[in-house]
Amino acid sequence: MSLLNFRKPAPAPTAPSAEMEALLKGYSIEVMPRTAEKVDDFRHYLAAGTRVYIAHIDGTPIEDMVATAARIRAEGFEPMPHFPARSIADATTLADWIARYQGEADVRQALILAGGIAKPHGTFASSMDLLETGLFDKAGMERLHVAGHPEGNRDIDPNGGDATVMEALRWKQAFSERTDAQMALATQFAFEAGPVIAWAERLQAEGITLPIHLGIAGPAKLQTLIKFAIACGVGNSLQVLQKRAKDVTKLLLPFEPTEIMGELATYKAAHPDSLIERIHFFPLGGIKTNATWAIEHGGASTAPVNANA
Repeated sequence: MSLLNFRKPAPAPTAPSAEMEALLKGYSIEVMPRTAEKVDDFRHYLAAGTRVYIAHIDGTPIEDMVATAARIRAEGFEPMPHFPARSIADATTLADWIARYQGEADVRQALILAGGIAKPHGTFASSMDLLETGLFDKAGMERLHVAGHPEGNRDIDPNGGDATVMEALRWKQAFSERTDAQMALATQFAFEAGPVIAWAERLQAEGITLPIHLGIAGPAKLQTLIKFAIACGVGNSLQVLQKRAKDVTKLLLPFEPTEIMGELATYKAAHPDSLIERIHFFPLGGIKTNATWAIEHGGASTAPVNANA
């Protein structure tokens, strides 16, 4: 046998750990109307019943958002559209959006957040403004998620620190105690386990009991992740990506969340009472790539799609 033709066999894939399987149970994922259009059928990639957040970028017509939610519902998933406060003109508009989502897509869950624009279009500036209208409770929404900020938020605390962020969290905690809806904190994506674990422990120590659905960036090119991290204000975790970018051997390789997920899985197994309850994926490298990674690491696999369904 020629040594030149010899190929070392690829190592057998490692079976997912029970800890990782537990952490990936019930994970959620995020799409936008324009990215959803590129997915032929979500049933090819996601397990039935998966919660699918629908990001509402300012300027996206509500008709596109509702149509995307209706499609996600029809394919057997749980749509959770964003309600960005600063993009909503007034209470009448908010009531109309809720009515459309419920009437056309049977939406039962919503992510309430301030939104990514600096100047509000109307009377709402924060998630608290939307919640105070009482319209979500009136509509009987089953689940309401609000934003969590493990690394702080410069839009809320422009001078650094997190005093205003923490004040808002205490308000949301109090609101959760007077609403019938289930609530949780959905966070921006992170690349380091240590800081988000410390943040979760701090919240718990300060009396916050809202479960955390922790944002994780799915597999993607390193350059793509750096671009989104800068745009989304992920400050401290950005250093992890920049350090990786200096390693020429890793620069061209896709980034995968294996390391942070492994550390989180180990921590959660040792601390079952942690506020970190679920994982929420930002599929920056695509739905299929993210779903494949999740399945390979212990996430629920998809059921066969009936072409006649």
